Amino acid sequence: MKAFDIDNLHITLDKEGARAYAKVSYPLRYGRFAEIKTHAHVFQFNLNGELKFISGRGKDWPHPSEWLKRTITNDWVYYSTGGYDGPYDCFGEYYVPCLSYPSNNINSCDPFHDNAVISAIKAWDRLHETLMELNSSSLPKEMRDFIDLVMVNSPTELRKRSGRIYEIIGDNITVLPPDVRHVDYDVIPIIIADGCLYKCGFCRVKSRLHFKERSRKDIKTQVRDLKKFFGNDISNYNSVFLGQHDALNSSYDLVEFAARYAFESFDLNNSNIDGPSLFIFGSVDSIIKSDYYIFERIEKLPFKTYINIGFESADQETLDKLGKGITKEAVERAFTKSVEINRRYEKIEITSNFVLGDHLPEGHIKSFFKLIEKNFDQPFHKGSIYFSPLINAKNTGWKRNIKREFFKLKIRIPVPSFLYLIQKL
Repeated sequence: MKAFDIDNLHITLDKEGARAYAKVSYPLRYGRFAEIKTHAHVFQFNLNGELKFISGRGKDWPHPSEWLKRTITNDWVYYSTGGYDGPYDCFGEYYVPCLSYPSNNINSCDPFHDNAVISAIKAWDRLHETLMELNSSSLPKEMRDFIDLVMVNSPTELRKRSGRIYEIIGDNITVLPPDVRHVDYDVIPIIIADGCLYKCGFCRVKSRLHFKERSRKDIKTQVRDLKKFFGNDISNYNSVFLGQHDALNSSYDLVEFAARYAFESFDLNNSNIDGPSLFIFGSVDSIIKSDYYIFERIEKLPFKTYINIGFESADQETLDKLGKGITKEAVERAFTKSVEINRRYEKIEITSNFVLGDHLPEGHIKSFFKLIEKNFDQPFHKGSIYFSPLINAKNTGWKRNIKREFFKLKIRIPVPSFLYLIQKL
């Protein structure tokens, strides 16, 4: 780590953050990065010289433990403490991600209208102008090289490149599995199959495409171009998302090929962050049809693998109302199998999605607890259950009551349970 002072800037290169993701109630950075401090803000950059985080230093900043993150698709996410109103119990994290794009977020926080947050984003533009005016000729070469990198990655240029990753993988990532929270949504996406099996009526992120696997050639091309896109900063990534909405429905040979090819090509074994993870969406039908020998092979992959299944409900009336073309018997069978997989395999975790709303049939919650009682006779540490809030625009009071209704359920569930917020890449 090397630090320099020039004009009113304090610049630090090659800072080393944590080597493993952790659940903590204070700002923690991971991998290696660079930092520029001004009197009012701290700007942190990845290994490509691209802005990643901003936090405020002044008394006007909402909270000293809150910060802004710029994603690889150039969206802003504000990390709020949630006013210490039980964010960990709700979301499994000590912060609440406030998004700059539409979601099913139940929180009323809208930091993007806060003057201090607006000023921080504008300060990024001004910082770039300040760097342009610096006389850097007297600085060491490594410092000049860093400033040149930041200059190349101007706010305008980053906006221009924001859609490049979607061009590489050939589709938008409209939603990531909820388990991706374990790596702060920093995943390398590879699409191995387009579309999904169902066209659920309630789904806000459904694909217009029918399910179809990609070729190995296409996957290799994605990996090659993604490696170039992430550049030097790829060493700050340890996790892969195999998309799109039901990668588990792909042939296992394709899943294994993509996972191992990505692991080796991205050199994840030498990542700056330990504990590589693989994230996959699955469906009721895809988990039912997957023989146990498939999960034995997944267990041998060089990842901890999270597979998220959209069950939605174990009540037929609710499934029909949601427009999900499956039976409650299939849900029951798939859920029981997911519990068994969680018990058998150390490196695999199957997690579940169920909906939570004010307009659902009475049988929805009753059938859920019957399913729980059938499959658990004591608490278990794996197999998180996520509840997706269905936001009802006609009933604004329901949004205010979601947390209360969720906690009524949570205290009766023997596995970790959280609310699922729709968050994209």
